[in-house]
Amino acid sequence: MKKIIAAILALGLLLALAGCGKQEQTPSSGDLLKDIQDRGTIIVAMEGTWAPWTYHDEQDNLVGYDVEVAKAIAEKLGVTAEFVEGEWDGLLAGLSAGRYDIMVNGVDIDPERQESYDFSTPYAFNRTAIITSGSNDSIESLEDLSGKHTANTISSTYAKLAEEYGAEVTGVDDLNQTFELLLSGRIDATLNAEMTYYDYMKAHPDADIKIAVLTEDANEIGIPMRKGEETAALREAINKALSELDADGTLSALSLKYFGTDISKKP
Repeated sequence: MKKIIAAILALGLLLALAGCGKQEQTPSSGDLLKDIQDRGTIIVAMEGTWAPWTYHDEQDNLVGYDVEVAKAIAEKLGVTAEFVEGEWDGLLAGLSAGRYDIMVNGVDIDPERQESYDFSTPYAFNRTAIITSGSNDSIESLEDLSGKHTANTISSTYAKLAEEYGAEVTGVDDLNQTFELLLSGRIDATLNAEMTYYDYMKAHPDADIKIAVLTEDANEIGIPMRKGEETAALREAINKALSELDADGTLSALSLKYFGTDISKKP
């Protein structure tokens, strides 16, 4: 009888603990926008090393075009932006895993990414520059990348484009490493945003580099989020916020502040 009573008590304890565990979990409502607004924060992924999109100033504050865009969107949603920084290669994977709500990091909208992620409407437009040393005259078109050595973060649009044209791409962690390789002569070129080049030259006016090629078409920049019905309301709310920020001149003002030109309008 004592053994039976002990077994019953033990079973009751296990059930009670299981019940506590269930109560502590906070399962998704199936509506990410509702979850974000209930939480009061939207978790935003970005690199923090790609000026002027997202970087640290001299006081080590996280600043940049995308930082302010994300904060403005969060304000429209009635929440606060919570930033999580990481290397590019892990940001989209973290988005898929649900560690972040959105990624605001100058992300090009391309067909391959659209298979895995839903995107907002474009909020910026950016031409691609092939950047070489000042004395390198061997690259005058995208086709000239064949057989050349370039550097970029491996999963970036720029790395994919270089590979499509036959370049051998060296993987790097951030923009600073890219320019170090270029300036030391260990690569022939790098592909990057046109505005990134101008920003780098503003900080390093004596750097012996140039834009060798500039694409005519501009890439569309959007905000990726997980695919599915869970994000439908969030995507709609972000698109509404971006439309309002465009209409009231906020995106244009931020573009001029960080790039010296209006990248919020398609060239």
